Amino acid sequence: MQIVVGIILVLHGLVHLLYLGQSARLFHLRPEMTWPEGSWAFSNLLGDSVVRSIAGVSLGLAAVGFVVGGIALFASQAWWRPLVVGWAVFSALIFVFMWDGQAQALSNKGLFAILINLVIVVAILIFKWPNV
Repeated sequence: MQIVVGIILVLHGLVHLLYLGQSARLFHLRPEMTWPEGSWAFSNLLGDSVVRSIAGVSLGLAAVGFVVGGIALFASQAWWRPLVVGWAVFSALIFVFMWDGQAQALSNKGLFAILINLVIVVAILIFKWPNV
């Protein structure tokens, strides 16, 4: 189970790189997807180009955090849990703050990332899973 969860964490981190590419406009995950433009928290204050840069850097850091957490789990390092919980919370906050405030097309705005991060936090903190 340790290997499976480690792989999931690494893959979750790598998916953050897709959103990094989306925020940097290197490619579009979906043609209609404009995320993170229109952030309810930052766009009016900073402008969309700065918001895209903040999102990209933040997502790159989260990707590294999850990959390192998965590798630490593979190596049976005790510090993997707080590392992964911290990055899961950070990642969820990225998507919440970069959300445009509209309820339409939530799947294009990181809803599944937030749900996966919630599952990770609950599994680790509440259920102490996996037992390593």
